[in-house]
Amino acid sequence: MIAVLGIKNNIKLEIREKLSIIPKRYEEYLHSLKEIFDEVLILSTCNRTEVYFSTDKDYGEVVHEIFSRLNWDKEYIKYTFFYKDEEAISHIMNVVCGFHSSILGEDQILGQVKDAYEVALNNKTVTRDVQKLFQMAITCGKEFRYNARLYTIPISSASIAVNESRSLGAKNFMVLGYGEVGSLAAKYILSGKFNNLYIALRNPSLVDIEDSRVKAIPFNERQKYYNEVDCIICSTSAPHPVVHLSEIQKEKELIIFDLAVPRDVEEGVEKLENVKVYDIDKISAINDNNCHRRSLLMENNKYIVHKYINEFLDWRKLRKISPDIEKLKEFGEVVYKRRYKTFKNKVKTKDKEELAKILLKSTSDAYVNRAIEVLKEEQLKGRYEECLNIIERIFYNTK
Repeated sequence: MIAVLGIKNNIKLEIREKLSIIPKRYEEYLHSLKEIFDEVLILSTCNRTEVYFSTDKDYGEVVHEIFSRLNWDKEYIKYTFFYKDEEAISHIMNVVCGFHSSILGEDQILGQVKDAYEVALNNKTVTRDVQKLFQMAITCGKEFRYNARLYTIPISSASIAVNESRSLGAKNFMVLGYGEVGSLAAKYILSGKFNNLYIALRNPSLVDIEDSRVKAIPFNERQKYYNEVDCIICSTSAPHPVVHLSEIQKEKELIIFDLAVPRDVEEGVEKLENVKVYDIDKISAINDNNCHRRSLLMENNKYIVHKYINEFLDWRKLRKISPDIEKLKEFGEVVYKRRYKTFKNKVKTKDKEELAKILLKSTSDAYVNRAIEVLKEEQLKGRYEECLNIIERIFYNTK
């Protein structure tokens, strides 16, 4: 079966943090889980942690093995969901199109699914069913976004953070971390009015932005610039807080958007009177004017999701008959080789046209005579009509 074990989406951030996976440990966990599953893929973002796999094991065994391999406290099993086969297939198709995102239809999830697939593919932890499922899911996500024209109404946690900070008067920004979310936040900042943008990362040379207002700074020097900004957008993959209470000056007005899970901002910072902190849950709750329009577009194009679900289910059904198809091909190969041997023996025959007719007719007879034999056998067994229908579809509609 194909299945997915994931964290429920209505769980508090404090619990989701304990069931998150640090990106640098993806490959380690993938190989560990591959020891117990036929295939496995990990999808971990700021809002979700999901493990997709194929196995013949039952739910009870699966959930305990996953928790053990990921070093999760089994006390939190109650906060997970488990889907298998059609439910799991439907789930990933809806996920990749943005239906299960905390910000409906956000545009980062497709890239995150592609990245998760690439990591699993490169580590050879997906080879067949799960591999095909994610190939089709990614194609589904692309077609869905193109048809729904979601790109005309951009929205993401990064865009909300930038838009909200601007509405609060921010003109000087700092972005902590320059991964997918951080670079997206920088992109949104650059697209509007601002005075200065500091991008803090471990290797400042990775920032290639030709704008005098943009300054890449070493991550370990970030605190020196807190006084010069109105807004900090955090999006690191650190397993611990990187913005500490002791580093924030009490007299400085500051807006902080913490887009990371686990959180980048130390507890207590939000209690400062001059500081506004928005974690990922608060950001998700911000009312966005585009939400209703996106919802309508998405619902009108949900037929695409159903199409790909059915296509994958059909692929699985057809894959079951692959051995029989191979046998048919082998039989065809035997017939062909026999006729070719005859041709080689008679190649010097003067009447080439007559030889071709004989060979072609003998090939046709090999199948027609066998079909007649099967029809007779099935008539005696009382299954004539069903057999005849199949044979008619094979032979009577050829051109």
